Amino acid sequence: MTRESESGLPIEPVYGPDALDGWNADDKLGEPGAYPFTRGVYPTMYTGRPWTMRQYAGFGTASESNARYKQLIANGTMGLSVAFDLPTQMGHDSDAPIASGEVGKVGVAIDSIDDMRVLFGGIPLDKVSTSMTINAPAALLLLMYQLVGEEQGVPADRLTGTIQNDVLKEYIARGTYIFPPKPSLRLIADIFKYCKAEIPKWNTISISGYHMAEAGASPAQEIAFTLADGIEYVRTAVAAGMDVDDFAPRLSFFFVARTTILEEVAKFRAARRIWARVMKEEFGASSPKSLMLRFHTQTAGVQLTAQQPEVNLVRVAVQGLGAVLGGTQSLHTNSFDEAIALPTDKSARLALRTQQVLAYETDVTATVDPFAGSYVVEKMTDDVEAAALELMGKVEDMGGAVNAIERGFQKNEIERSAYRIALETDSGERVVVGVNRFQLDEEEPYEPLRVDPAIEAQQAARLTKLRAERDQDAVDEALGRLKKAAEGTDNVLYPMKDALAARATVGEVCNALREVWGTYVPTDAF
Repeated sequence: MTRESESGLPIEPVYGPDALDGWNADDKLGEPGAYPFTRGVYPTMYTGRPWTMRQYAGFGTASESNARYKQLIANGTMGLSVAFDLPTQMGHDSDAPIASGEVGKVGVAIDSIDDMRVLFGGIPLDKVSTSMTINAPAALLLLMYQLVGEEQGVPADRLTGTIQNDVLKEYIARGTYIFPPKPSLRLIADIFKYCKAEIPKWNTISISGYHMAEAGASPAQEIAFTLADGIEYVRTAVAAGMDVDDFAPRLSFFFVARTTILEEVAKFRAARRIWARVMKEEFGASSPKSLMLRFHTQTAGVQLTAQQPEVNLVRVAVQGLGAVLGGTQSLHTNSFDEAIALPTDKSARLALRTQQVLAYETDVTATVDPFAGSYVVEKMTDDVEAAALELMGKVEDMGGAVNAIERGFQKNEIERSAYRIALETDSGERVVVGVNRFQLDEEEPYEPLRVDPAIEAQQAARLTKLRAERDQDAVDEALGRLKKAAEGTDNVLYPMKDALAARATVGEVCNALREVWGTYVPTDAF
């Protein structure tokens, strides 16, 4: 009986050489670390060292998150990954009326350089790589990170890490946008230019399919719409006068890893192949690093269940294995209790231990690209690639990612996929252990981590004190220069850095840009 993959593609019971009839191995595969990078972006992959093990963490105040980061580092985390609360992600201060009830809830509250100092206090920024999941206000958090590094005596050219900085997927699947698409793209181009000059080792964008997958995108939709967004960013930077080989090596991507190992491995291989060809054939990139699709992976939070949460430990291990077999550069494994609340210290440690077992107790790191030549994986790679290219062609026919977003194309396609998954789950055709099969009559009690609601008042008090102590004239002058740059063509990051150094708040800086650029209102909001 033929099954269907997550992308709706057929999975045959048996595969053999005939499945790859007319298949040119040299063209499709090549060698690891060589074009078209189907087999991985580095020749040795994990045989030399494992992937970077990151744990996405952040909650409550900067001091609480700082303590969690130090625990993770002590437990063997190789890179930090910062979660910010919704007010910070939306460019609002903790004492803004719109922030009420959300301060510190889904991430750490960062209102100013003062909070950033606390967040990374005692953590040497020249020795850790930090990823920050922040989009519309990405420039602000990057600049505050740079300022904290400078205070530690770490020059900017020694800072390493990534800002997500992918605003287009916010319009498609997530919703934490601030400005309309055109000024948002201009801000991203300014970040590219600034980092090339000031923070050359920093990954300037992590083009994200993860959130599309969380919204219901199939694997083929995930890579199609993510790579289409990537093409839009490259076009924006080139149109701003940058040479593609000056910024493309610092682009990175962010994907999900589901429990369907075979298709996930095929998805990662197909994405690398498509991106290499786009960069070479459309943009004329000549540096091999410009052709490499380097990516971070997070296990699929959307597949975790509140029912029988300990079963999520198994799901996360399977998902993490799929990411590793697919050749990820870094990995975050979700904690088993994340469908209920923020992870506890113990569950976060168990999530990290899952990666360490994969890296040090299995043999998947002993050889490069273990699935190379597998009839099923190579056929599925071709199938996912073809499905993704078809969707990317439709985006191109509409004039590119931004025009397609404005027509609601990606959002509608993802919603259709999500509806299909919901119907299959409700009918029992799609089995979810503990939810629609193998249930318990009564769930065992579980005590989740809870964020203290007093944090909101504490952050408001910190802001009151900050505004009373700082040089308001210096803040106003820097914000004035920021608005002038936003109105013209100067790079906005330089006056933005001055404003943040003068202790302007995240909300004040974003409001200055709102005055010039306005805010985005989705077309379906009318």
